Amino acid sequence: MEPKIELAKLRDFGEIISDTFQFIRQNFKELLKSFFIFCGFFLIALSAISFLQQYKIMHVFNEASAGGPQTFSSSMSDFWMSYVATMIFSVLTMSAISVTVLSYMALYKQKGNVAPTTDEVWGYFKYYFLRIVGGTLVVGLLIGAGFVLCLIPGIYLFPILGLIFPIMVMENATFGYAFNRSFQLIKENWWATAGAVLVIWIIVYVMIIVITIPASAVNMASVWLRPQKIPQLSTGTILFSVLLQTFAQVLLIIPTIGISLCYFNLAEHKEGASLLDRINKFGSNPGEQTNLPTEEY
Repeated sequence: MEPKIELAKLRDFGEIISDTFQFIRQNFKELLKSFFIFCGFFLIALSAISFLQQYKIMHVFNEASAGGPQTFSSSMSDFWMSYVATMIFSVLTMSAISVTVLSYMALYKQKGNVAPTTDEVWGYFKYYFLRIVGGTLVVGLLIGAGFVLCLIPGIYLFPILGLIFPIMVMENATFGYAFNRSFQLIKENWWATAGAVLVIWIIVYVMIIVITIPASAVNMASVWLRPQKIPQLSTGTILFSVLLQTFAQVLLIIPTIGISLCYFNLAEHKEGASLLDRINKFGSNPGEQTNLPTEEY
């Protein structure tokens, strides 16, 4: 029988990538179950709002070509409202995915490489969700500002700030503590961490492109078959495209696990945390397990 993945261990570049997919393979059923239970609502809401947004875009073009400036202005107002709603639910969905996967991994480690139940994951999810939402907004602003400032600061910050969320959940930390600790952990290991994160994201983007190819093909076919309708698309085409884009959100599990393994690797490299943890457990009752964040006691 294949041994379970040990999260807290030293890994080189290749092991981080391979263990990311091995962890998913070993926990596929349980992880997806938690994913759809806790992220399902946000995915459905995001799909509905994205559909309305793209429908509004089509409507704006229709009105621009037929209704004149006043009608176009009214349509644009509706479009911007749907755009803001899409951005809000995108942040909520990304946060829900991060919290679910990180909570699962934290409990998996705490239970000695045993998959947690959905009730256990829920205990973590409700505790960390709003924290991660706030952190996602701050991190997004920081990375966005970094890319605006000559691109290089954004590239430098991307792998560092990605460590914040694993630190917050694995160490039950505040955003401020996690922010400072992410810089401490990655010191002298930026290149290896950034390389692993970059490769994982490239793999994910390629997979997303493959998944959304059918939608792109349908869109192109719609334009070719009905050139007189340019730039209009049918409602069915928009719905099909949105459903594929929503399904692709499942792939965000991969980079979340990958950056978490980077965190464990850096923590081991700096502190040997797993060795200290095993030493601290000597003489303790193996039957005692805690499945909630310490602050909830």
